[in-house]
Formats: sequence, C-alpha cells, structure tokens
Amino acid sequence: MNPRVALVFALLFVTPAWAQPTPAWAQQRPAAADSRQAPKTDPRAVLRAMEDAFSAVADRVTPAVVHVSTVQKKGATGGPEEGPERFKEFFGDEFYDRYFRRRPREDARATGSGVLVDPKGYILTNNHVIENAQDIIVRLSDQRKFTAKLVGRDPKTDIAVLKVDAPRPLPAAELGDSDHLRVGQWAIAIGNPFGLDRTVTVGIISATARTRVGVTQYDNFIQTDASINPGNSGGPLLNIDGKVIGINTAIVAAGQGIGFSIPINQAKDVMQQLITRGKVVRGWLGIVIQDVTDQLSGSFGVKEREGVLVAEVMKGSPAETAGLKAGDVVVELSGTPIREVPDLQRRIASIRPGQTMKLTVIRDKKPVAVTVKIGEMPADEPIVAEAPGNDEWGLNVESLTGDAALRLDLPVSRGLLVTEVQPGSPAERAGLRRGDVILEISRRPADEPATLFKALSSLKPGESILIYVHRTGGSGGGANQYITMERSRQR
Repeated sequence: MNPRVALVFALLFVTPAWAQPTPAWAQQRPAAADSRQAPKTDPRAVLRAMEDAFSAVADRVTPAVVHVSTVQKKGATGGPEEGPERFKEFFGDEFYDRYFRRRPREDARATGSGVLVDPKGYILTNNHVIENAQDIIVRLSDQRKFTAKLVGRDPKTDIAVLKVDAPRPLPAAELGDSDHLRVGQWAIAIGNPFGLDRTVTVGIISATARTRVGVTQYDNFIQTDASINPGNSGGPLLNIDGKVIGINTAIVAAGQGIGFSIPINQAKDVMQQLITRGKVVRGWLGIVIQDVTDQLSGSFGVKEREGVLVAEVMKGSPAETAGLKAGDVVVELSGTPIREVPDLQRRIASIRPGQTMKLTVIRDKKPVAVTVKIGEMPADEPIVAEAPGNDEWGLNVESLTGDAALRLDLPVSRGLLVTEVQPGSPAERAGLRRGDVILEISRRPADEPATLFKALSSLKPGESILIYVHRTGGSGGGANQYITMERSRQR
C-alpha cells in the first residue's frame, strides 16, 4: 500500500479527543475551569462607589445653589412663608400654617432656593418664591450676598429668572435633558428646607409627565421621592452626573415621598424667553376645552380619554378662522394622538405663533382634517371647562327672553335659563347650576322648557342626554360646556 494512502486511513480512524470517553479519574475531578469561581463583589465597595457618586454631585453643584430671601411688599402675601392658598392642599393645613404662615415679621421676610445656571449670574427659581417681592437677596455658599434683579417671571409654569452682578464669573450648574428621563433613575435634590442651607437628599424618579397636580396651569412634573420640603422651592433636582433635570416646586403632604419638579427643558425654554423678550410667548387656538368622560364619549363617537372636546370656539380666534366647531373632538395634533386637556394645552402653548398645524377632529362621529394657523396667546388665557357631574334631575327652567338676558347681563339671548337647582338632585349631580343657560339639547336648540322635560322623560334607565350649557362668569363673561344627564337605573 502506498505509504501516503496508509497515513490517510490511519488519520480517518483515529478517534478525536473530544469524542473519546472520559476516564473515570477525570470524571471524579472537576475541571480546572469549573473550579475557578467568579470573583465575589464586595458590597462595601458598591456602597462606597455610590457614596462617592453622591458626594461628587454635592461637591460640584452645591456652590451653584443659592439661598433666596425676599422682603415682601407691604400688604402683600406670597413667597414660601406666606405661600399661595393652592399650596395648602399639598402641605396640609397644620404644616402650611406652621411653615408658610409663621408669626408676622416686621419686614415680612420669606426664603427659598435657587440655582445659578450661567456664570454671568442668571438664577432659576420658582415664581412663588419671589412673588410680590420688594427686595430679593441672594446668598451664595461662600456667604457672599447680592441684591438680585428680577429678569422675569411666569406664573403659568411657576418659573422666575433672577440676575446678580458679580466682579468675576460665578459657579454655575450644568443643565441636563429632561425629555429622556426614566422612572427609577437616581434623583438628587439640593436646597434650603426650613432655612437649613444646602441640604442634600437622594431618591429616585418616581414618575414623569405628571399632570393635574394643580400647582400650575401647565402641569408637567417630574415626581420624585427625594425629600423636598418648604424652602426647597426653586432648588435643583439633579441626575447622577450632577446635571440639573428639574426645578423643585411642590410636595404632597398626605403622601410622604411625593415631590414635584418642573422639567428643566420646560424651565430652560421659559428662561430663554424671559431673558430675550421679557415675557413668555405661547401658541393659542382660542377654544374652551374639556375632557371626554365616559358619559360624554358615546355622544361624540369616541372612547373615554380619547381626545379633547371643544366646548366653545372664541370669536375671531384662530380656531374659528380654521373652521373648528363646538362639539368637535380633537384627537390628533400633527399626527400625534391627543388624550386629555393638559396634553393639548401644553402642546399648543409650545408652538410658535404663526406656524400652521394640522388637527384631526371627530365631528358628527366622523374624522375631519383641519388646518389651523396658531395665534399668540393673549393676556387673558383660554378657559378650561370643568368636568361636569354625571348622574340624574330636580330643576326649574324658563325660556330666556331678550329682556331677561339684558337684565341679567348675559351674553346670550336664547335658550333655557336655569332658575333653580335643588341640592343633592340629579340636576346638581349632573353639574347644572342656577343661572346656567341651556343652549342645546341633543345638539338641537333649546327654546321651550317642554322640550327639555320631554327629552328627559323619554330616557330609559341608564340612558343619558347631551346638554350644551352656557355658564356665566364675572362681568358678563362666561364659558360654554357640555354635560350629560342620565336617568338612574334604579327608580
């Protein structure tokens, strides 16, 4: 046999090592690779790393956190120690009275926090910290004091911008990006709670985009469990990199560990406008809006919390020019779904006046495309219709005459005037009030009381009827809104 052929045959019939049976002695002894265990993590090292991270943030940012004290104008209320009444529900009566309404001082002094965001001396804080202030004093971490100038303030977002002049650049915090926060991220708050300077607390981001908190018109808060207390207002909320992601503004007294911060991207936009223009310019449609409740949804062909109901279109507004109508349900803005009132409010306000946007509305239960040129919000902001009641009736109405409309200084001259609503009655539970004017019943004009009561009496248990109401405000003003009245299932 050819020696080369013999060698090939020999190689073919050699059993590879991986295919040979493992000897008994090898089976009893663990492989060297298996005997090498992964190195154990030292828990103390992990804790030290966390400590180092928090300390690094505190060391870097604390010099940029300032103590803000104000002397209130005589006879004025406001500021952290005499805060707006709306803050009572967040701090609780006893807490509010103890720390927000301390015994009167001769100079009506109040305190809060702020954060330097520019070496030139620009400071971000809350509007309620400096509201009605006659003098504003800023104290730095090195105990230097400056008289601050109010650059501008925006009550709608509770943001204010101050400016101090120093002979050399001041320490400033770096601003982060609040649009990409995740629940569970670390959150670090620095401020002056109860006058305790430069207090650092740590927690996590509990939620983002919190609306309906009731502190500002454009609620869009970061929720955190990092401890925030009176005096923290205006101080920064930071991420683990020491970048400012929010401006602390409120807490919930009834739930410990629930604090709210204004997202820094929102605060940044307001700050830039206040610095460059002296005011905040917002987009405006000119509509009165309300949420689509479960009781209203069926009447307009949408699901609950699917879109925002147009209760009224203001005369001469961009919405009227574009052809929007009362009863439309706005479900999309430039292709993005709209779910609730704060969503539409905030997004329209952020659009630059003059821009053209596309809305999708449900009208008569069918989708309609509307193109609207966004206007500039006037000084008197648009009204949000309150969510009405939804149960069953007990009311008296009369046809509205021109003379009665003039006598009552009503801006409408037709409809049914509600003259009486009995306490605890179905009408009251449905949201009707004395002085309301019922304009439409089931999308048809309401002129005679008999029309209303005939429509109500025809309802079967569990059925409801759509009513369009004008509600009078001060000085003859007011707003329109939709409500439903339902016949109880138990009679």
